[in-house]
Amino acid sequence: MEKKADEIQAVIDNLRRVFQAINEYSRNAEKTTGLTGPQLWAIKLLVNEASLRVSEVARRMFLHPATVVGILDRLETKELVTRIRSKEDRRVVDVKLTPLGKEVVANSPEVAQVMLLKGLDALTDEQFSCVAAAMEQVVRILGAENITPRPLHG
Repeated sequence: MEKKADEIQAVIDNLRRVFQAINEYSRNAEKTTGLTGPQLWAIKLLVNEASLRVSEVARRMFLHPATVVGILDRLETKELVTRIRSKEDRRVVDVKLTPLGKEVVANSPEVAQVMLLKGLDALTDEQFSCVAAAMEQVVRILGAENITPRPLHG
């Protein structure tokens, strides 16, 4: 039973580390740039693109387009991005970084979301399957299956 208690302690400590790391990256991003983690992630996605459709930004951030629109609203207010509506189809909106947005990205820290994506992508298929299954189990343990995921510090 003692081993089980030690293993449980290790799992809880690791969950705490994950939350602390995400919070620390977010605090550092806000302190350095004045942006939340998701806002910084969005402009980092745009840095190497002439422009991206809002739907593509949402897809790359694994978020619903309506959530991304809120993030882009705040970035546009700060004059870090501009949105251009298609003349052919008014429903299509492209987003691009402003010169100020490019400057902010150049002087910004890494964001936890990008680190997670890179790290998960680097896992073997077997390792990824283990992580995915374990995360699903944690969600079930917490009874959080029906909670709609939202960006952290959006």
